[in-house]
Amino acid sequence: QVQLVESGGGFVQAGGSLRLSCAASGFTFSTSAMGWFRQAPGEEREFVATIRWSAGITYYVDSVKGRFTISRDNAKNTVYLQMNSLKAEDTAVYYCARQMRDYSAYQNLNTYDYWGQGTQVTVSS
Repeated sequence: QVQLVESGGGFVQAGGSLRLSCAASGFTFSTSAMGWFRQAPGEEREFVATIRWSAGITYYVDSVKGRFTISRDNAKNTVYLQMNSLKAEDTAVYYCARQMRDYSAYQNLNTYDYWGQGTQVTVSS
Protein backbone atom coordinates (compact mmCIF):
# COMPACT_ATOMS: atom_id res chain seq x y z
CA GLN A 1 0.00 0.00 0.00
CA VAL A 2 1.46 3.32 -1.09
CA GLN A 3 1.63 5.98 1.59
CA LEU A 4 2.97 9.53 1.59
CA VAL A 5 2.91 11.27 4.94
CA GLU A 6 3.82 14.94 5.21
CA SER A 7 4.94 16.66 8.39
CA GLY A 8 6.66 19.85 9.49
CA GLY A 9 4.01 22.42 8.71
CA GLY A 10 3.05 25.12 11.17
CA PHE A 11 2.75 28.81 11.90
CA VAL A 12 5.69 31.11 11.26
CA GLN A 13 6.36 34.82 10.98
CA ALA A 14 7.28 36.31 7.63
CA GLY A 15 10.99 35.88 7.01
CA GLY A 16 11.11 32.66 8.99
CA SER A 17 11.84 29.10 7.93
CA LEU A 18 10.19 25.69 7.98
CA ARG A 19 11.28 22.28 6.75
CA LEU A 20 8.63 19.93 5.43
CA SER A 21 9.18 16.19 5.30
CA CYS A 22 7.36 13.54 3.31
CA ALA A 23 7.87 9.92 4.35
CA ALA A 24 7.14 7.43 1.59
CA SER A 25 6.34 3.74 1.71
CA GLY A 26 4.87 1.02 -0.47
CA PHE A 27 6.90 1.69 -3.63
CA THR A 28 10.50 1.94 -4.81
CA PHE A 29 11.27 5.44 -3.63
CA SER A 30 14.84 5.61 -4.95
CA THR A 31 13.69 5.35 -8.59
CA SER A 32 10.73 7.71 -8.25
CA ALA A 33 10.50 11.40 -9.07
CA MET A 34 8.84 13.33 -6.28
CA GLY A 35 7.16 16.71 -6.15
CA TRP A 36 5.76 19.30 -3.78
CA PHE A 37 2.58 21.20 -4.57
CA ARG A 38 0.57 23.71 -2.57
CA GLN A 39 -3.00 24.90 -2.45
CA ALA A 40 -4.18 28.15 -0.90
CA PRO A 41 -7.85 28.69 0.03
CA GLY A 42 -9.93 29.28 -3.07
CA GLU A 43 -7.00 28.60 -5.36
CA GLU A 44 -6.00 25.71 -7.58
CA ARG A 45 -3.26 23.37 -6.48
CA GLU A 46 0.04 24.63 -7.89
CA PHE A 47 3.45 23.13 -8.50
CA VAL A 48 6.24 24.15 -6.13
CA ALA A 49 9.24 21.89 -6.73
CA THR A 50 10.28 18.51 -8.03
CA ILE A 51 13.28 16.25 -7.66
CA ARG A 52 14.23 13.37 -9.89
CA TRP A 53 15.49 10.02 -8.67
CA SER A 54 18.94 11.55 -9.09
CA ALA A 55 18.99 14.24 -6.43
CA GLY A 56 20.99 16.56 -8.65
CA ILE A 57 18.03 17.29 -10.90
CA THR A 58 15.53 19.71 -9.41
CA TYR A 59 13.04 22.26 -10.71
CA TYR A 60 11.16 25.06 -8.96
CA VAL A 61 8.34 27.45 -9.64
CA ASP A 62 9.76 30.93 -10.16
CA SER A 63 8.13 32.36 -7.03
CA VAL A 64 10.17 30.12 -4.70
CA LYS A 65 13.52 30.02 -6.49
CA GLY A 66 16.33 31.03 -4.18
CA ARG A 67 14.13 30.56 -1.10
CA PHE A 68 13.03 26.89 -1.18
CA THR A 69 15.19 23.80 -1.58
CA ILE A 70 13.92 20.32 -2.37
CA SER A 71 16.06 17.36 -1.36
CA ARG A 72 15.74 13.65 -0.76
CA ASP A 73 17.24 10.90 1.37
CA ASN A 74 16.75 7.61 -0.43
CA ALA A 75 18.00 5.67 2.60
CA LYS A 76 15.13 7.11 4.63
CA ASN A 77 12.55 7.13 1.81
CA THR A 78 11.96 10.78 2.55
CA VAL A 79 11.74 13.95 0.50
CA TYR A 80 12.17 17.38 2.09
CA LEU A 81 11.25 20.96 1.32
CA GLN A 82 13.35 23.54 3.11
CA MET A 83 11.52 26.86 3.02
CA ASN A 84 13.39 30.03 3.93
CA SER A 85 12.46 33.71 3.79
CA LEU A 86 8.81 32.77 3.96
CA LYS A 87 6.21 35.24 2.80
CA ALA A 88 2.51 35.59 3.58
CA GLU A 89 1.75 34.43 0.04
CA ASP A 90 3.41 31.08 0.81
CA THR A 91 0.48 30.27 3.11
CA ALA A 92 -1.15 27.08 1.84
CA VAL A 93 -1.59 23.39 2.40
CA TYR A 94 1.52 21.66 1.06
CA TYR A 95 1.32 18.24 -0.55
CA CYS A 96 3.96 15.80 -1.67
CA ALA A 97 3.32 13.48 -4.57
CA ARG A 98 4.97 10.81 -6.69
CA GLN A 99 5.36 11.54 -10.39
CA MET A 100 4.63 8.49 -12.49
CA ARG A 101 4.93 9.63 -16.13
CA ASP A 102 5.80 12.45 -18.53
CA TYR A 103 8.64 13.60 -16.33
CA SER A 104 9.26 16.72 -18.43
CA ALA A 105 5.72 17.86 -17.56
CA TYR A 106 6.57 18.10 -13.88
CA GLN A 107 4.31 21.13 -13.32
CA ASN A 108 1.25 19.16 -14.43
CA LEU A 109 -0.35 17.58 -11.38
CA ASN A 110 -1.99 14.95 -13.60
CA THR A 111 1.41 13.31 -14.05
CA TYR A 112 1.47 12.48 -10.33
CA ASP A 113 -0.36 9.39 -9.14
CA TYR A 114 -0.03 9.27 -5.35
CA TRP A 115 -0.53 12.18 -2.95
CA GLY A 116 -0.09 12.78 0.74
CA GLN A 117 -2.78 14.24 2.98
CA GLY A 118 -1.13 17.65 3.14
CA THR A 119 0.37 19.81 5.86
CA GLN A 120 -0.70 23.38 6.62
CA VAL A 121 1.82 26.21 6.40
CA THR A 122 0.70 29.59 7.68
CA VAL A 123 2.94 32.65 7.36
CA SER A 124 1.91 35.77 9.18
CA SER A 125 2.91 39.20 7.99
